[in-house]
Amino acid sequence: MAYEVEAPKYVRLAQTIQRRIEDGTYPPGTRVPSENQLVQAFGMSRPTVVRALELLKRDGWLESRQGYGTIVRGRPAVVEQKDRRGRDALERDESRTQGRLVEVGEVFVPARVASALGLPKRAEVLVRRFLVEDGGEAAELVSSYFPAGLAEGTGLASDEALSGSVREHLEARRKVRFDHVTERVSARLPEASEAEFLALPEGVPVLSVLVIACDATGQVLQVSDVLLPADRQELEDTYRLN
Repeated sequence: MAYEVEAPKYVRLAQTIQRRIEDGTYPPGTRVPSENQLVQAFGMSRPTVVRALELLKRDGWLESRQGYGTIVRGRPAVVEQKDRRGRDALERDESRTQGRLVEVGEVFVPARVASALGLPKRAEVLVRRFLVEDGGEAAELVSSYFPAGLAEGTGLASDEALSGSVREHLEARRKVRFDHVTERVSARLPEASEAEFLALPEGVPVLSVLVIACDATGQVLQVSDVLLPADRQELEDTYRLN
């Protein structure tokens, strides 16, 4: 399968600015061009420029200083390993994870996943559904969906637990490369089968983390729907104020 979809404009712009930081065009401690200058230089809209700069700030390449503008920090010395459900879904080794594989096979793609994959409703995709357990109790249900044809020649269609991660399987056997992830968090009531897997009483909602993993061109390689019992979750984040 050929992947020809371009990455989102803001991702491409962020990658260009990152390369300029790495090659010394924008040295650490200096200011990056203003938003107006970037708009004119790259022919992109202001929202695209702002989003690219925010992405670089989030990842530690840039920082804002009041009264001075946006300055270059350089290559982050340490990449923070935050508790991100997307990374876990991509890099989990099923054979070493407490839990069990509860479903593997072709299914009609759910509407929320079809939109992310760019597929029509009722299209069939491969799903791997893994129930993660903690101390014998269901902790999360991870349903990973793959575009048609991408799983061919891999072990993803096997009903045995994978040795190694899904990401490793795809990168090694399909010669693709994962580049970035988008996570969408929402709350909803679980479907009957989801509630049964998670042992949820009637009426208890779940937090859904929709993990959309792409290559550098923006082509979606995998979509995982990570379901967490809402009555057992507490969201917390710590961040700097500029």
